[in-house]
Amino acid sequence: MKAAFAPIASKISTVLILGTMPGERSIKLNQYYGHKGNQFWRLMFDIFEQPFTDDYADRIALLTKNKIALWDVLSHCEREGSADSKIKNEIPNNLKLFYRKHPTIKHVFFASKEAEKLYKKHVGQFNKHAYYVLPSPSGANASKTYSVKLNEWRVILRILA
Repeated sequence: MKAAFAPIASKISTVLILGTMPGERSIKLNQYYGHKGNQFWRLMFDIFEQPFTDDYADRIALLTKNKIALWDVLSHCEREGSADSKIKNEIPNNLKLFYRKHPTIKHVFFASKEAEKLYKKHVGQFNKHAYYVLPSPSGANASKTYSVKLNEWRVILRILA
């Protein structure tokens, strides 16, 4: 059984980005979106027009400074490899408790269609949040170019403005 990470959030977070479950490389590095082929961090730095860095502490600081929380829908699952399609026997994170602890969260962004699907299956939706589905930042999602993904992910910046 694989375990997810604790959430990254601050008392001022207004946006929550939800993935499904960390992949193998992320688990090994103990970092969200740790695989070099994943475009998540590049997207975040480009959205906020900041120079890209590999420093994980700087990456986390970029999110918290911009009122963004990060977590995964699942707390545990069985999975061979990193593909979401291989997830089974999943256990969700306690998002209801998370929302109680972080009442400033108003917007929930799913970092993939699969994250949205798992959320709806295990959590449902709450009227106090606005929900958005973004294209997966995974390098395996080659159906959209980076520039198309960036344009769609920029909705976060428009929400925060």
